[in-house]
Amino acid sequence: MKDRRGILFSCCAIFIAAAFSFEAHVDAAAESGTVLTGKAAIGDWTKDAPGVRRKITIQDLPSPSSNVLAINLPRVARRPPDAHLRVPPGFKIDLYADGFRDPRFLLAAPNGDIFVVESRANQIRVLRDTKKSGRPDTNEIFTEHGLNRPFGIAFYPPGDEPQFLYVANTDGVIRFPYRTGDLKARGPAEDLGAHLSRGAARLRSGGHWTRDIVFSPDGKKMYVSIGSRSNDSDSAAEADRARIFEFNPDGTGQKVYAWGIRNAVGIALRPGTNELWMSTNERDEIGEDLPPDYISSVRPGGFYGWPWFYIGNHPDPRHKGKHPELADKVIVPDVLVQAHSATLNLCFYTGDQFPSEYKGDIFATFHGSWNRMKRTGYKVVRVPFDHSTGKARGEYEDFVTGFVTSEGKVWGRPVGITAAKDGSLLISEDGNGTIWRVSYGG
Repeated sequence: MKDRRGILFSCCAIFIAAAFSFEAHVDAAAESGTVLTGKAAIGDWTKDAPGVRRKITIQDLPSPSSNVLAINLPRVARRPPDAHLRVPPGFKIDLYADGFRDPRFLLAAPNGDIFVVESRANQIRVLRDTKKSGRPDTNEIFTEHGLNRPFGIAFYPPGDEPQFLYVANTDGVIRFPYRTGDLKARGPAEDLGAHLSRGAARLRSGGHWTRDIVFSPDGKKMYVSIGSRSNDSDSAAEADRARIFEFNPDGTGQKVYAWGIRNAVGIALRPGTNELWMSTNERDEIGEDLPPDYISSVRPGGFYGWPWFYIGNHPDPRHKGKHPELADKVIVPDVLVQAHSATLNLCFYTGDQFPSEYKGDIFATFHGSWNRMKRTGYKVVRVPFDHSTGKARGEYEDFVTGFVTSEGKVWGRPVGITAAKDGSLLISEDGNGTIWRVSYGG
C-alpha cells in the first residue's frame, strides 16, 4: 500500500536491512493492562503480544529525518506447519479457509455468508458454513465479470434485504443485482460512472489502487475512499486523489467529504451513528518513526494535512513554507499508530459472542512495514472506546500476533476483517491466502 519509489535504491539498502530481519522473538514489553506511552510505545514485532497496549500522542513525534534507504521487504515465506497465532486469554483462533489468491476484503452478508474479494484474481467468492462447524463447506465464485482490481464491497440498501452488491473497482464503482442468499450474481454489472477525476468517467488509476465503499445508515449517501498517486507530490496528477468522496447511491451528486488523507484504505460507519471512520496509511521517507499511521473519525469537510503537513500543523520538510493558510486547519487524528505499520481494513465489533467490553470497539489489520529497518505491524489490533462518552481512548491493543516466526520470517500479512453473524471475527492475510476465525469461549 505504501509508495515504493525508494525501492529503486534497493541492493545496498536491502543488505543493510537484512541485519535486522532475523531477530529472535522476545517477551512482550508490557504485561496485559499496561499502556505503553512515549518511546516505550515505539517498537517492532518482537515486542508484540496479545494485550500489549500502546498510546502514541502528538507530543511523542520525533523530528523529521530520512529513511529513504530503509527497505526491508518482508519476503513472505510459506506458512510453517507449526505456525502459532496468539490471541488473548479466553479466545481461540482457528484456520477458517485457505487456498485464496490475494483475499483483500471480507464482508458478512445479512444471512451469514462471507464474501471474499480476491483483488488480483479479479473475482469475488461466497463462503457458507451450512453445518455450523466454524468452517465453510460451500465456496462459490459470485462473479468474475466487470472487475478491475476490486477491493471494497457493500450491500445496498443497508439492512436485511439488500437489492445490490456494490463493488469499488480501482477505476470505478459498479453494482450487481443481489438478493440475500445468492451464491451467483443474478445479473451483469451496472457501471455507475462514479467520477473521481476531472472530466473522466472512471476513477483515476495509478499509485494507491484500493478503493473502499460504505453507505450511510439511512442509505441516502455513499462514501468512497481513494488514495494518493504518490508518496508526497502536490502536482496536478494528484487532483481528486487523497480524499473521501460522497455520492448519491446512483453515482450522482459527487462532493469531497474529507481531504488531505494520503490513503484511507478502510472506511466504516460507527454503528448507531452517522460517524465515518478511516484507517489510513501515512507517507514514507521522513523517518523510521514518522509520521504515524492513524485510525480516526472523519470530520465532514475536514483536512488531514497531506502532502504539506502531517499529524496537525507539522510541515513536511519536502514542502516547507507551502500553504501556511492551511496549517491551523489540519485535524489531528483520534488514534495514532506506529509509523509504517500499514493499517488497512477496519470493522466495528457488533456481535454478542465476545465479552461485552468489546462491543462497539474497532478491530483493524496491520499489513506490516516494508521500509523500516526493524519491522513493525503484521498483526490485528483492537481500538477500545470509552462507551460512556462514545470516544476512542486514543490507544490500541494487540489482539492477534504471530504472523512473523521467531526467526523473523513473515508468513502472514493481515488485510481483510469482518464480524461474522455468529459473533466471531474473521481475518484474511494475503501472504499465504488464508482466512482465520477468532472465537471466544470464556
